[in-house]
Amino acid sequence: MKNVVFLSPNFPENYWNFCRELKNNGLRVLGIGDCPYDNLRQELKDSLDEYYKVSSLENYDEVYKAVAFFISKYGRIDWLESNNEYWLERDAHLRTDFNINSGFHDEDIPRIKYKSKMKEYYAKAGIPAARYHLVQEWDDTKAFVDMVGYPVVVKPDNGVGASNTFKINNDTELGRFFQLRYENHDTTQYIMEEFVRAEVNSYDAIINSQGEPIFETGNVTPMSIMDIVNQGDNSVFYILKDLPEETRRAGRAAIKAFGVKSRFVHFEFFRLTDDMEGLGKKGDIIGLEVNMRPCGGFTPDMINFAHSTNVYKIWADMIAYDSTLKSTGPDYYCIFSGRRNGKNFKLSHDELLSKYGSAIRMHCPIPDALAEAMANYMYLATFSTKEELDQFFSDSVAVW
Repeated sequence: MKNVVFLSPNFPENYWNFCRELKNNGLRVLGIGDCPYDNLRQELKDSLDEYYKVSSLENYDEVYKAVAFFISKYGRIDWLESNNEYWLERDAHLRTDFNINSGFHDEDIPRIKYKSKMKEYYAKAGIPAARYHLVQEWDDTKAFVDMVGYPVVVKPDNGVGASNTFKINNDTELGRFFQLRYENHDTTQYIMEEFVRAEVNSYDAIINSQGEPIFETGNVTPMSIMDIVNQGDNSVFYILKDLPEETRRAGRAAIKAFGVKSRFVHFEFFRLTDDMEGLGKKGDIIGLEVNMRPCGGFTPDMINFAHSTNVYKIWADMIAYDSTLKSTGPDYYCIFSGRRNGKNFKLSHDELLSKYGSAIRMHCPIPDALAEAMANYMYLATFSTKEELDQFFSDSVAVW
C-alpha cells in the first residue's frame, strides 16, 4: 500500500476531497496539520488513516518529527504533498530530507518559485515574457524604467499571489516605493517588470509521470488581481468552456521546459489586449508565471462544474495509477463572482439566488486568509454562453 502524507489537509477547506479520493483509490492517507483533530470536518476525518497535529506548520522541526513518526509506523513515504503554494518550499525540503522521490526537491525550487528564474524557462519553451529587472538601488532601477517606460509593476521575486504587488506610474511613486523599503527595513528581493496590457489566461492541467497531460482546462481573469487587492474591489474569473488551442500549446511547451511530472499545475499567461512592441500582437500569449499546484480556493470545484467531472479523483488517479478513466462533459463556463463587504448591491443575496436559481452551483463566505484577493462572499455559477456569464457578473456586482 502506498503511503501519502498530505500537509494542511484542512485548508483550503475543500482540499479534504483530495484526501478522500486518495483513500478511495486504496492509498494510506496520513495528514499533518495544526488544526485540532476534533475541529476537522467529519469528511476529512473519514478520509485520513491517521492525523498528526503540530502546534504550527511553520515549525519545521515539528513537521519533520511528524513525517519521521509516520515512517517509523508505516514505512517509506511514497508521496508528500500539500497542493498549496504557501507550502511548496516546505514540501520540497521534506522530500529532500526524507528522500521521497515523487515531486520537487530543494534544487528545483528556484525555477518554480522565483519569477526571475521562470523567465529563463519560458524562453526555453519559446514563449516571450515581459522584460524585467531585479530591484537594487535607485540608479539601476531608474535606468530600467527609462528603457521600458512607465507604468511598471513591482512584486516580490519569490511571492504568493498578488501580495505586495504594485503598479508604479511615475518617478514620485517610484521614490515612494524606495522610501517605504528603507523606512520598513524591507530586505525583500523585488522584481520589476514592464507593464503588459493584457488579461490573464491560465493553463490548468494534471500531468502524469511522463510529463503528459491527462486533463486540461483553463481560466480567464479579466480584472487584475493586483488591482483587486490594492483597490479592495470585487473579484471575477471564469473557467473556459473550451481551452483555446494557443493556450494549450503554450501550456504543453511550458510543461516540457520546466520538467513537470506527476503534478496538478496552474500556469498563468498574458493574452495581449493591444499590440506591444517587443512582445507581440493583440491576442498573442505571453509568459507570466508558473504555479506548481492547483489554482487556489474553490477553483477545483469550478473545474468540476465546468466540465462535469472530478479533478480531485483525476489527481488521485494520477498518483495511484499514473492515468485516469474519469470522464468529462458536458462543458460549460463556470464563473467565480466575489462580493466585497461594505458595498450596497442592487440585488440582495436572496434576490440573486432567486433570479439565477440552479445556475448558481455553490455560494459561501470566503475564508479571511483568501479574502484579500477573492473578496468576502463568493458565488459559483455555470452557463452555456459567454453572454449569460457576463450578465450574471453584471447583476452580481452592480451597486446603487
